[in-house]
Amino acid sequence: MNEQLKKDLDELISQKKVFADFENSSFFITGSTGLIGSLLIKALLTYSRNNNANIKIYALCRSKEKFNTVFEDFIGVDLIPVFADLFDLNISKLDNSIDYIIHGAAITTSKDMVEHAVETLDIAYVGTKKMLTLAKEKKVKSIIYLSSMEVYGITDNNLSEVKETDLGYIDILTPRSSYSEGKRICECLCTCYASEYNVPVKCARLAQTLGAGIDFNDTRVTAMFARSVVENKDIVLKTHGTTKRPIVYTTDAISGILTVLKNGKNGESYNIANEDTFCSIADTAKMIASEIANDKIKVVFDIQEINNFAPDVLLNLSSKKAHDLGWSAKISLLEAYERLINSFKKKEVSK
Repeated sequence: MNEQLKKDLDELISQKKVFADFENSSFFITGSTGLIGSLLIKALLTYSRNNNANIKIYALCRSKEKFNTVFEDFIGVDLIPVFADLFDLNISKLDNSIDYIIHGAAITTSKDMVEHAVETLDIAYVGTKKMLTLAKEKKVKSIIYLSSMEVYGITDNNLSEVKETDLGYIDILTPRSSYSEGKRICECLCTCYASEYNVPVKCARLAQTLGAGIDFNDTRVTAMFARSVVENKDIVLKTHGTTKRPIVYTTDAISGILTVLKNGKNGESYNIANEDTFCSIADTAKMIASEIANDKIKVVFDIQEINNFAPDVLLNLSSKKAHDLGWSAKISLLEAYERLINSFKKKEVSK
């Protein structure tokens, strides 16, 4: 396991109050080999095995090869893969008892959102409906849908903070909006299931999430920034980098998701963001070049007019609702990138 990731997991599970209520429980988790899904599984299993907590996880995934690679250090009787495509999953054949569902399966790269916009919407709606139906049939204790800050679209720039009710404008005639509109309809679907069928569902609107566990070749801007430092190359921005928003470190995201899963109100949504990290993309890049790379690299602007990027926004997310549940973020913007960069540098270590 990556050394930085191991440190992160050990630090996370020391927050026993986050995990204690899930002892002697079973989870069904979609998007299990993605960043958030895989780290949720690794954190829950690490806590369970260290504390004899008897947590069992059913992990939905399509590829046996990828499952074995991602969970190489975690294979065991308490981790049961369910090999199926979300579209083809027959929930009537899931005879096992399920206490909690975490639904995180989604298309997440901007390129795919544009080139496969129909599939992006299909996976969002059909997959979420299946998980809500499963939650209804299994009478689960709680289910959480992993949403995104992109549900906000372009909000009023005069807002000093953006609360869960401050939804803005989304251009529905742009294929890239398949992701943000998909998140919106899925949150609405969650609220409908909570209202009509009393399904105990909550939504977590995650800020941009980064940390150990991100693949070195990931195409998102956070990984690109970190690679630039590791490879001693200038950071090249394809936009002006004026979008200003917060991030959340992976371990903070995990504790936030589990807190909302357990303590959130049914049919409601919660921002999961570190408010202290509110910063523009350009200023973040400059901070990394200066404070982490010690000015050995610089920020270069190579502006391109392409439609793969989300629109520029100023999105100062408020996490007060999540704070009221007892959650708070711990990792600063600088430390988040230091840890990510360190994870890219460190070699694998044994369990």
